Amino acid sequence: MPQVSITLAEGRTPAQIRDLVHEVHAAVLRTVNTRPEYIRVVVHEVPRTHWATGDVTLAEMDAATTEAEEQS
Repeated sequence: MPQVSITLAEGRTPAQIRDLVHEVHAAVLRTVNTRPEYIRVVVHEVPRTHWATGDVTLAEMDAATTEAEEQS
């Protein structure tokens, strides 16, 4: 029974998440010999304040990008 776990930063629409689940399910179905009802796809959304790269959170990166766009 395949289980796929996906972790994303918050910010996608429900439709985008649904499309992602559909596409991942289809890829697993094409490539793994299993029945469709056995495939599990779990999407974990993480607040942008709880995801950091290089000691900078995604929220901080968003704010810096917004500030730079406003200045140009």
